[in-house]
Amino acid sequence: MSDDTIRLSKRMTELGLCSRREADEFIEQGLVKVDGVVVSVLGSRVGPDQQIELEARALNAQAERVTLLLHKPVGYVSGAAEHSGERPAWQLIKADTLSPSDRSGYTFLRKHQLHLAAAGRLDVDASGLQVLTQDGRISRKLLSGECEQEFLVWIDRALDEAGLAALKAGINSDDEVLSAVRVSRQSDRQLCFVLRQMQRRHIQRMCAAVGLQVQAVRRIRIGRISLGDLQQGQWRYLLEYEKF
Repeated sequence: MSDDTIRLSKRMTELGLCSRREADEFIEQGLVKVDGVVVSVLGSRVGPDQQIELEARALNAQAERVTLLLHKPVGYVSGAAEHSGERPAWQLIKADTLSPSDRSGYTFLRKHQLHLAAAGRLDVDASGLQVLTQDGRISRKLLSGECEQEFLVWIDRALDEAGLAALKAGINSDDEVLSAVRVSRQSDRQLCFVLRQMQRRHIQRMCAAVGLQVQAVRRIRIGRISLGDLQQGQWRYLLEYEKF
C-alpha cells in the first residue's frame, strides 16, 4: 500500500460512519467492507479512494441507539462521577422523569440508560441542555466544535461597553485564550454567549477577567436543537428528523 494510507478505523471516523470505538467493534465483528471485501483485522489500512461500507447488521445496530436531551439541573456532573458524592446526569434518565412533551413514540426501556455518553461539557454549577447519546457519530460531531452552543448568563452587575468589547475580542486566562463566537447583552444583568469550543469554566473565567461574577449559566441551544420547554430534571428522546 502507498504511504497515503491510514488506519481503517480512523478513515471510518473521518467519513462520519461511526465513532472510533464503534469502528473497531464493527471491524472485529466482520461488519465492514472495503471495496466490497470484508475486512476483520484491526489495524488494517486503506487509501483515500477506497470504498468503505457498513454491513446491514451494523447499520441496524446504529439505528437502535438512542440520543436523549436532558435539562440538567445545577449540582449534577455532565459526565461520569470522578469524585465521591458527585451525581452524574445520566442518573436522571428514568421513566418518571421523561417529559410529558416527548413526541418520539419510544417506549422507555432499561437499555436506553446503558452506555450513554455525555456529548459536551456542562459544568456542575450550570444548568440547561445536555445531550446523552449511545450514538458515537453524534458524540463525535458535538465534541468536534462543529456546532454552536448558546448560553444565557446571569451576572452580578451591569457590564459597560468596554467590558463587552473585551469579551467579544477574547480573554487570556491562565495562559489560555478563551473566546466566543458572539457575546451580546440581553439586559443589565444578563448576557448571551455563543461558543463552539468550551474549556473548563469557560464563561466564568471570561467574565471574571472583566470584573464580573457569574450568578447562573444555562445552556439553551446546541446546534439547531433548543432546550425549548423541557423542565429541569426532565428529558426527552431526540426525534428522528432532528439534526444538530
